[in-house]
Amino acid sequence: MLHQIIGQAEKHPSLIPLLVFIGAGGTGAGLYLLHLALFNPDVSWDRKNHPDPWNKLGPDDQYKFYSVNVDHSKLKKEGPHF
Repeated sequence: MLHQIIGQAEKHPSLIPLLVFIGAGGTGAGLYLLHLALFNPDVSWDRKNHPDPWNKLGPDDQYKFYSVNVDHSKLKKEGPHF
């Protein structure tokens, strides 16, 4: 398969930027999925010792990758403390 891609890139050099962009996009998507798997509080890798990691989040903890116009340090907790 890689041989076919290289052959097409040699025949049509205008495809090279497209192939680079698709390869970089796949890498970025893979890194984002890795970030979600490692740092998302909804994911629990150790169910025996740490079954509910989402219960230990405070109201000012930022767990999203990017938040638009939200200052997490000034949020107040609404609701009961578990």
